[in-house]
Amino acid sequence: MRMGSLRTRALATVVALAMLTGATTPQWRDWAYDFDEDVKPWKEIEGKIPGYPKPENLLPFEAGAPAEHRYYLDALSVSIGEDQVVRYTLVVKAAGGATNVTFEGMRCETREQKIYAVGRADGNWVRARKPLWRRVEYQNVNRHHGVLYKEFLCSGPLPVASEREVQQRLKYGAPVRNSE
Repeated sequence: MRMGSLRTRALATVVALAMLTGATTPQWRDWAYDFDEDVKPWKEIEGKIPGYPKPENLLPFEAGAPAEHRYYLDALSVSIGEDQVVRYTLVVKAAGGATNVTFEGMRCETREQKIYAVGRADGNWVRARKPLWRRVEYQNVNRHHGVLYKEFLCSGPLPVASEREVQQRLKYGAPVRNSE
């Protein structure tokens, strides 16, 4: 009979622990989910296309080797939107003499980049036909978006603190990160 009472006590203890941990209480099962319901889905705001870049406002940056092209951001075009997208004008001067101008956005949280508009030689903008978010990947060639993401525009999943910080990083270099 002693064995039966031990089993009964053990069963009672398991039931009591289950109740204390909420395993049998439905209201606690989705506790973390209840907090997630307050998180609103991300919504992109419409970025205003800036004025066409002027040479005196271009800040150069190194895109890493091999880089035959020269890369610049227009200091006056940099903005951080309420949607946490860093928008900027990128100017790429190719080794062969061509110049490409694009108005773009960088979404740090998802590590994506999007082209909103393309600059024309006459100093006007043409909206991109199908602007899509594309993952920023580090590549051996054309790695400038990866460099912009890591060194100048983003601090992990968040944009840098301000437009001024972007300009400071471009002028003086990104802060050195601890490897801890």
